[in-house]
Amino acid sequence: MATLAQSLRERTRAFALRIVRLCRKLPSTPEGKIIGYQLLRCGTSVGANYRAVCRARSKPEFAAKLGIVIEEADETAFWLELLMSLGLFREAQLKDLLSEANQLVAIFVSSRRTALATSSSNQDKKKHTAAA
Repeated sequence: MATLAQSLRERTRAFALRIVRLCRKLPSTPEGKIIGYQLLRCGTSVGANYRAVCRARSKPEFAAKLGIVIEEADETAFWLELLMSLGLFREAQLKDLLSEANQLVAIFVSSRRTALATSSSNQDKKKHTAAA
């Protein structure tokens, strides 16, 4: 049975592959090239940076690296929304990919909150123990 981390590694990898395939379909216009570059960069960065999260050496480092993943996933959602607004793709073509970007943002925001809360809780316990 796959762990949550393994499952998210595969999910973010699959997300990156979908982004690459989408970028290959963008027009060769100046805006298509620029948006495509930005989308390709941030969309593939989600998976690459999540791998770094999995190697974090501490809770604060884990939370900080998750912050980068959140930013990249949210930026990906922005570029997907822009593609729809510009009419370069129909909403139906990007709906699932945009949903996946937003789901990844939600998952990683929740994970970061949990990590920060447990890190903060552990700090409070140490302070309380040291004061006693």
